[in-house]
Amino acid sequence: MAAAQEHGRRIRPAVVEGKRVAVVVPAFQEELLVADTIRGIPDFADAILVVDDHSDDATVERARATGDPRLEVLVHAENRGVGAAIATGYARARELGIDVTCVMAADNQMDPAELAELVAPVARGEVDYAKANRLVSGEAWKLIPRSRYLGNAVLSLLTKIASGYWHVADSQAGYTALSLDALRRLDLDRLYRRYGFPNDMLVHLNVQNARVRDVPSRPIYGVGERSGIRVRSVAPRIAWLLFKGFWWRMKEKYVIRDFHPLVFFYGLGILMTVVGFLLGVVVAASRIFWGNEITTATVVLVALLLVSGTQFTLFAMWFDQEANKELR
Repeated sequence: MAAAQEHGRRIRPAVVEGKRVAVVVPAFQEELLVADTIRGIPDFADAILVVDDHSDDATVERARATGDPRLEVLVHAENRGVGAAIATGYARARELGIDVTCVMAADNQMDPAELAELVAPVARGEVDYAKANRLVSGEAWKLIPRSRYLGNAVLSLLTKIASGYWHVADSQAGYTALSLDALRRLDLDRLYRRYGFPNDMLVHLNVQNARVRDVPSRPIYGVGERSGIRVRSVAPRIAWLLFKGFWWRMKEKYVIRDFHPLVFFYGLGILMTVVGFLLGVVVAASRIFWGNEITTATVVLVALLLVSGTQFTLFAMWFDQEANKELR
């Protein structure tokens, strides 16, 4: 691993030779683990950008006390959310002209030994964005709390549909690496400011036709981290964010920038499914509560709407998958 020293000179892996690497560390109330996180960042990283999201503990002091010469601490004057903290780090990395910008949480739950594997495909120009995937490991089901695992799985499915990256899973993983070219194309002001940031990031990257790859990662829990995520409150907000992001992507990518007929399939499919479902509910209610007779023609109409709507929607998903199959 690249933390070794030779004659006072940093040794850089061949995969990042000639590329400048920065690590953005968003932090909020992480006085217990932020120093360990910083000390674990491999030596090949050229800059460490800790972004404190207006913590009222000793997060900033503990970070600066590490004395790492690569460290720069950026402090928000008010709490703006983890997504906003990452965007601040991204903006600074863009100013510095960093070739590959990574994100590593301040709670020491991301294995620094995996950083080189995330950086490598981006540094080589194979992809624009690499992200960790903890779900491919057989350890994930055992180590990740069940409610978070199941919530992650559902949100990953919704993110596939919303973002168009059907080959990507573990959408909530925030351990990532981004190329300078992709970073320059992103409108950081439009990105979601809170826990749905990784999901929204994928939606925006897809509109830019950025190539994305999952990198297997080992889940780490029980190191003293304190999660501020409550699945029951966060999941509905992210689901709504993805719903809006889906339609925004349809408009931006398949109507404004380059027309694709899949928007008709999605529109008709969703419309027919919703109308068929609502009509079925009305017909069933009229039969149960008022005893009205259900005619054969009504049953056929409801079935036709539901079947046709489902088929149109599935065809739209297939077209979307085909349109994005090169973005791997």
